[in-house]
Amino acid sequence: MILTKKNLKIAFVIYAASFLIINWDAVSWMFNYKEVSGLIDDFFTPYPSVSAESLDEYFSPNKSLEKKDVVNADVQYTAHENTIDIPEINISAPIVFSSSSNANDLEKDLNSGVVYYPGSVMPGQIGNIIILGHSAPPLWPHIKYDWIFSDLQKLKIGDQVYISQGNKQYTYIVKNIQIIQKGENIPTYDTNNKNILNLVSCWPPGKDAKRIIVQSELKTK
Repeated sequence: MILTKKNLKIAFVIYAASFLIINWDAVSWMFNYKEVSGLIDDFFTPYPSVSAESLDEYFSPNKSLEKKDVVNADVQYTAHENTIDIPEINISAPIVFSSSSNANDLEKDLNSGVVYYPGSVMPGQIGNIIILGHSAPPLWPHIKYDWIFSDLQKLKIGDQVYISQGNKQYTYIVKNIQIIQKGENIPTYDTNNKNILNLVSCWPPGKDAKRIIVQSELKTK
């Protein structure tokens, strides 16, 4: 029995060492004190995924519309309610409709899913939607929803994003993927008679350095 336990320990050590060697690029951050402490600080320190000031300016055209025009959307029935689904990167998460752009409020809402930023138009209306989500490094545990947008960079032009609201599913087609500086305004997209979905997260995943923006256009009839 003692020999068996010893052999098991040796086998485990060999397996663990082999795993680390093969996957070193993905797991090396775990052994970097500064990297891990920075991630922990980011995780427990509230911050908005984009600055409220830049978003308020971005949404000013939406707010100026007294009556939102409606796009002739290609709508499907769904049993889902207030969810985002991105099959290409295996994402399905609740959408939280935040009532405040305050950093602390946003951080709290991000713990429960992705955040539908205040000032966004509704699906099917002309204008911009911004949805915020956290990201995390490879192999980061799926705690709350801090990992949900970690793979946005894997999306390609033409991929589909689904937004479900009120038992209606709206399909968005990815048109643009871009990395911008922290605090930089989100790139403008022609919203003339269009409903545009902007997915926003930190870049690189888990670091509050830059932003990744995925812009998608609502599929119409």
